[in-house]
Parts: sequence; structure tokens; C-alpha cells
Amino acid sequence: MTSSTTTDRRLPLVLRNRAFGTVWLGQVFTQAAVRMFQVGISWWLIAYATTSAGGLASGLFMAVSTLPAVALAPLVARTIARFAHRSLLRAAAGGAGAVATVLAVWACASDLPVPAAYAATLALATCQAFFDPCLTTSVPELVDDEDIEAATGFELSTQSLASLGGALLGALIVDKAGVAGLAVGCAAAYAAAALLVAAARFRTADDTADAEGDAAEGEASQRTLRQILGALPYVRSILLCFAAANLFTTAVFVVMPLYTASVLHGDGSTVALLEASLGAGTLIGSFTGARVPGRPTVVGSACLATMAVALAVPGLVAARPAIAGSLLVTGWCVGVIGVRFVALFQRLVPAADKPAFFAVMQAVLGATFPVASLLFGLLGDHLSAQTLCLIQAAGLVPAAAFLGLLGDNTKAADESDDPSIPVAAPEPVTIDAAPDPVTTGAAR
Repeated sequence: MTSSTTTDRRLPLVLRNRAFGTVWLGQVFTQAAVRMFQVGISWWLIAYATTSAGGLASGLFMAVSTLPAVALAPLVARTIARFAHRSLLRAAAGGAGAVATVLAVWACASDLPVPAAYAATLALATCQAFFDPCLTTSVPELVDDEDIEAATGFELSTQSLASLGGALLGALIVDKAGVAGLAVGCAAAYAAAALLVAAARFRTADDTADAEGDAAEGEASQRTLRQILGALPYVRSILLCFAAANLFTTAVFVVMPLYTASVLHGDGSTVALLEASLGAGTLIGSFTGARVPGRPTVVGSACLATMAVALAVPGLVAARPAIAGSLLVTGWCVGVIGVRFVALFQRLVPAADKPAFFAVMQAVLGATFPVASLLFGLLGDHLSAQTLCLIQAAGLVPAAAFLGLLGDNTKAADESDDPSIPVAAPEPVTIDAAPDPVTTGAAR
């Protein structure tokens, strides 16, 4: 009996836990669909739909795709806390599939107007704004306590894997089958995700929380997002630092298509190569991040500094291999940062506050994305893409310095701005990674 149990524990979590494996596969489809749509439409706007100001059109599109996660954060937090998570996940995936189906029919029947693409991405992003934090909050309903780190590690690596596949296909599908083909692929992926989530068995609240946890949840439901962050000043400082860094890192999704068209004079396959390099690096970082030695803020500061150097390379060397290599390194740094810091957040944030916290985390980290997309898109119509790369690199230097100076004073996480709000005592974040199962201890 012991031998059988030990053998089962050596299997990857997605194989020994059917419910989690099913939802995990659904996440692969949703993440791949949204990334495929973003990359494909961004390339379509620059290469096919606009004759001038392609940078602004692409930047505006990427900005619209992130607005729901920021604007709807309070609503998302309340919805996740109020409704059954499986029903909410199924509705989000099904709704996105319906939107993609309508877009596919429209694109097949006639030429798709640019405003329709903006409206579609707004609707898809709204569905995703509910899906992502709800899935992270649902992990305890799918796995045992000792598997939470493995499950959240799979979540993070799944996002990287799905982004890799979606980014690789997006521009290629647009070149071969247009927006109609892109929309059909997205609709199929969302529909598959909705069916997979519907087939999974989630534990009920009674299975996952004791009376004390339920009481804490009732108390937390009355807290505002501001109160939750006020109870975690250390976490709040880290979030604000990464939000500032995102102003420059997320601009890469606008800069890469511009760079491909204006500097490399390439087509959709070149965009796919660059996107795939970034996605592959993120995937590798997700699996290896737990093995990087050092305290979280030291590792994070070093990764931001490394990203600054890597993002400067395309500004100095206009060669495909060098650019692909620099994006691979950039993606690896992103993956490592995600593993180390979300593991820290999982330990520091009280369980009852996690639905609201993950919603506000998504909002805080995404708040600069619309600004970055518009800013770099507008600058792309007036400055060279190589200059934009150098601006990105320079912008990360202050963020790296601030994070390094912040230190790893986890005790500060207990010092609430509001002493009346209880917070969870942090557990040591010492993660021993093993090849199977993947134990990265992080989520999105």
C-alpha cells in the first residue's frame, strides 16, 4: 500500500488527479486562444488592415484587451466569492466561445471592420478577467493541501505553454486563413475548455474549509480591496514595483510586430518566431525558477536587470538569431519572477482574502498595460522600433534597483496598516523542485 502510494506521488499531478488534469487542459485551451487572438489581430492590424499609423492601431488594440481586468477587479472579486467556481469558469469559457463564433461568422460573410476586432477583444478579455483569478482561487477545490504548490506551478507553466502555442499560431493563421480562420480556431478552443471544466468535479466548500475558515471568509467578504492591500504593505510594495516594470516589459507585444515589419521586413512567420522565443523562455523559467538560489527580491532584482540587458540587444543588433535569443532570456526572467513571487503571495495572503487579492493583483499588474500599449504604439509611428527597444531597457533599470533595495523583510508583511485586520503568518518559502511532479510553488 505504501509502495503504491509512493508511486502515485511520483506521477505528475495532472495524471494522478483527474479533476485537476481536466481543468488544467481547459486552461491550456483558454490561454492559447486569447494569446493567439491577440498576436493574430495585432499582426493583422499592422500588415493588412491599416495603411498608416499601424503602431497606434496595434497599441490601442492591446490596451483594449487589458482594460477589463483592471476596470472590473472589484466586480470580479465579488463574483468569485459569491458563485460556484466551476459554474463561473464554464460560463466564462462558454461566453468567450460564443463571441469568437459570432466573429468567425462575420469575418466569413464579409470583410471585418477594425472596430469589430476591438469590440471582440474587449468581450474576450472580459471573459478572461473572470476566468484567470477564479481558476487560481479554485486550486484548493481540486487538489489536496500538499499538492497546492505543484498545482499552482502547473498553472504558471500552463500559461507559458499556452502562450507559446497561441503566439506561434496567431500570425501564421492570419497569413494563411485571415481573421475568419483565427476566430474559428479560438471558438473551438474556448468550446473545448467549457466542456472540460463542466466535466471536472470540484469539491464543495464543506470539503475545503472548516468552520474557522468559513468564519474568516465571512469577515473577509466585508473587506474592501484597499483594506486587503493595506494589511499587506510588503506585498503592496512588490506589486507596485512590478506594475512600474510592466510599463516597459509588456510593451514588447506592441514593439515586436512593429520591429518585424519595419526593421526585419518579415512576415507572420517572423512574428511567430519572436513570440515563440519569448514563450519558450517563459516556459523554461516557470519550470526552473524554483531552483534559482537567493531570496525573492534579490532574484527579482537580478532578473529585471538581466531583462534590461536582453531587451537592449534588438536595439543594437538587427539580426534574427540575436533577437530570438534575447527574447528567450527575457521570457526566462519573466518565468522565474512569476514562480518566486507568486509563491510568496500564496504564503502571505490569508486564504479568505485570496479571491479578492488575486483579482486586485491582476488589476494592479495590468493597470500599466493599456498605458504602455498606447504609449509605445504612438511612439512607434514616430520613432524607430530599435529606439523603442532601448527605451524599454532603460525603463527597467530603476525598477530593478528599487526591488533590490526593498529587501526580503517578510516580517513587514505582518505589519498591517490597519491593526484590526488579521493577516496570515507567512511560512518559509523554501521550495525543493523535483522533475516529477513539477513543484514550482507559483500561480499566475
